[in-house]
Amino acid sequence: MNSTIPPAGADIACVGETMALLVPGAESDAAGHPTFTASTGGAESNVAVHLARRGHRVAWVSAVGDDRFGRLVLGRLAAEGVDVTGVRVDPGRPTGVYLKEPAVEGRKVTYYRTGSAASGLSQGDLTTVTARRPKIVHTTGITPVLSATTRLLVDGLFGPARPELLSFDVNHRAALHTKPEHTELLLSLARAADLVFVGDDEAEVLWGTHSPSEVRSLLADVPLLVVKQGPIGATAYQGDEEFFVPAHQVDVVDVVGAGDAFAAGFLHGLTLSADPRTCLRHGHDFTVDVLRVKDDLGPAPVRS
Repeated sequence: MNSTIPPAGADIACVGETMALLVPGAESDAAGHPTFTASTGGAESNVAVHLARRGHRVAWVSAVGDDRFGRLVLGRLAAEGVDVTGVRVDPGRPTGVYLKEPAVEGRKVTYYRTGSAASGLSQGDLTTVTARRPKIVHTTGITPVLSATTRLLVDGLFGPARPELLSFDVNHRAALHTKPEHTELLLSLARAADLVFVGDDEAEVLWGTHSPSEVRSLLADVPLLVVKQGPIGATAYQGDEEFFVPAHQVDVVDVVGAGDAFAAGFLHGLTLSADPRTCLRHGHDFTVDVLRVKDDLGPAPVRS
């Protein structure tokens, strides 16, 4: 594995599915039918947007359907400054959709992604990534379990054509990682990455660990490991060194998207050649605005 930290101005490619997001409106229409607000959501594209907002040259590589939802996704990301020229429009598969609605325990999320355009990504799409010659490639544990072909794509990212730094966010999803072999898959991919993000709660569910130090023991050979500890903070491990930075105190509205913002902040720090402690601070800084809103991204930062 390559532990080289990319220099300032490094190009970044984020690889994975983004879906259209529907949120019920507060009021019904004149006929009494529910109304919906359309937005977008996807772990890798969220990271791409946060980085593009800070002036990075970042590409999102994926596939969408030749439909309104696909055009919505492409339009939103392009408007944020993300390079979407590597996104394949699939005429035979739809764009994935998911629905967020209020529930007794906060919210209910329903996914309609089976057979989506992004699930048709394959190893053939690897050339789209490598053609951009990114110094950093970021993906998550969601991508390899969408289909057998997306697993081959991720295997290709970890293969001979891998970039200077391969970033992997475990991103455990109970509704998606349903097979026993998924536990071992996420562990093997994490062990093969250069930079790994994982929540202590995710690691406990997947691998039975109970502390950041136990996660480090499990992923001892990862050059740079970040264990997120929710409102407590986050711990980074680089070689034999350990760095902890507490989280900011925030009145939380919704935690969805916070992990993506944190990963983007940490990657932002790396492109500035910052040390792990400073990268953790950037991660927490990026997270604050997302925690304060229901949207996955939060407002764009005001640039000085």
